[in-house]
Amino acid sequence: MLLALVPVPGADAQVAQVVDLVNTERATAGCQPLTADPRLVLAAQKHSDDMAAHGYFAHDSQDGRTPWDRIAAERYPTGSAENIAKGQPDAQTVMAAWLGSGGHDTIDDCGSTAIGVGLAQDASGARVWTQDFGAA
Repeated sequence: MLLALVPVPGADAQVAQVVDLVNTERATAGCQPLTADPRLVLAAQKHSDDMAAHGYFAHDSQDGRTPWDRIAAERYPTGSAENIAKGQPDAQTVMAAWLGSGGHDTIDDCGSTAIGVGLAQDASGARVWTQDFGAA
């Protein structure tokens, strides 16, 4: 089922705030801040758009592509992690969800050096978030 994408009001500010919150968390863990890389941003945004448009929620795309496939397709050399979330209305809420769930210690992985964040909204109003990390 193909759902219409709905523009996300304030998406740029929300995405920038996620990056800031990630870097605040990383500082408390003794890690260097991440820089936004346009290739990772594009990979993350395309995945959020695809999940929102096609009504699924998974790391692997419906056509079988993995996060590493999508990151490599944008010519980023070494993807290191991906986090996804759905339904959180803003940056603070999605970060709290990632930090409060198991398996998202990727945020504090000091080996990552770059980040890309994507945010989309499906026709039902659910926001779909993707964080792609890289270690170049």
